[in-house]
Amino acid sequence: MPADAPTILATSGGFRRAERLPWGIGPLTRHAVDLAGTTGRAPRVCFLATAVGDDPSLISTFYANASAEGWQASHVALFPMPNLEDLREHLLSRDVVWVWGGSVAGLLAMWRLHGLDEIFREAWRAGVVLTGVSAGSICWHAGGTTDSFGPELRPITSGLGLLPHSNGVHYDSEPGRRPLFQQLIADGTLPPGFATDDGAGLLYRGTELVEALAEKRRAGAYRVDRGPDGTAVETPLDVRRLS
Repeated sequence: MPADAPTILATSGGFRRAERLPWGIGPLTRHAVDLAGTTGRAPRVCFLATAVGDDPSLISTFYANASAEGWQASHVALFPMPNLEDLREHLLSRDVVWVWGGSVAGLLAMWRLHGLDEIFREAWRAGVVLTGVSAGSICWHAGGTTDSFGPELRPITSGLGLLPHSNGVHYDSEPGRRPLFQQLIADGTLPPGFATDDGAGLLYRGTELVEALAEKRRAGAYRVDRGPDGTAVETPLDVRRLS
């Protein structure tokens, strides 16, 4: 059963430390799977590691975690060629798509090359829950800040635009993120938007933000607007803590 409305959970988290694996599933990603509303069967969760060149070890860790969670796991890889004959058919048949972080510029270029930009728009409208971390958060928005081009953060304005807002990730853990995000909104490079500390997420129904969530105790989320005097105005959001 698809989600009741087009749903995106965009995060700076969703994974955690694990004892026997390089990483484990975090509460934000579990919540995204719960939002799909599957009953009586295993949730169908598809993983994309495009932003790190379809790193095999990362994909392998996803499958190990998905097995422990009781999910029906799959993945889409694009390097060196797509691993599936029909990407559209597969993605539209999933309950949740989870996108890992890395190079958002590389991710967007590869997705557009293979037509995934339009496929994801169709899947989103059909009720497939879209979620992801870092690059897997910015990609659904109009744009954000990125280190895709080098250590110095730069703007990216070519997001898929399913959400007409800008998106700031790692807002508390990478010192340059907050000031640059605010500057880009203040000067009009990016539209007003929302930002997340590590461990926080933004739940959208359609294009509207309905809730900010956190899997870490102090993780915050923020709205950033362009004020009438051309400066950025940051407003902390109420955040619901996930157990």
